[in-house]
Amino acid sequence: MASTTNTLENVKANILSAHKSTTLAEKVDFYNSWAENYDQDVAVLEYRAPSLASNCVSSHFSGDRGAAVVLDVACGTGLVAKQMKKLGFGHFVGIDGSEAMLELTRESGLYQDLKQCMLGEGPLPVECGSFDVVVIVGALSDGQVPVGVVRELCKCTKLGGYVCMTTRRNQDNLEYKEALERELKQMEADGLWTCVEVSEVEDWERAVSEHEDGYIPGVVYLYKRLQL
Repeated sequence: MASTTNTLENVKANILSAHKSTTLAEKVDFYNSWAENYDQDVAVLEYRAPSLASNCVSSHFSGDRGAAVVLDVACGTGLVAKQMKKLGFGHFVGIDGSEAMLELTRESGLYQDLKQCMLGEGPLPVECGSFDVVVIVGALSDGQVPVGVVRELCKCTKLGGYVCMTTRRNQDNLEYKEALERELKQMEADGLWTCVEVSEVEDWERAVSEHEDGYIPGVVYLYKRLQL
């Protein structure tokens, strides 16, 4: 349970303060400072993306889940791995830009390997074509990770493997979402992958922006790698 200090109003104020962060260093500092309260805060927001993405992968994955290697990009405190573990997946490699987040993730014992990396600053620090599943939950949004990162996700995936991505589709993120979908479709036109499922969800999480109330919508994308 969230503590009494983790009210919706306090969580909103904390997240809105992050929007003032303009440099990469400031964003990292914010996530480092948020790490300790992150799980409790997103619980207050009723943040469903980790479970929605995990269920999407689970509904299509037909291989040996225990042997499958999952790359969790922008893994944070490990919420995605916790969900996927319940669904039978057992081998996780995590990447995140925040060392404080990764320290908490190490304590969970869910990941066989963890790497600190700023997304969008260069190639991901993993071997190309080596993962059965690649997931990125939460980071693909305005002011966070550049759209071009999805090509790196594809490169990391085995032939026939899956890439699962999420983004918000509230008003503040519509321009980013449109740019993301253009890139996803261009990669499909290039023969890199094929779209397996696009799932739009209305009650994604509780709104935090100053001009939105109630719940905001989001979307889950699942693609299958076609060529190396």
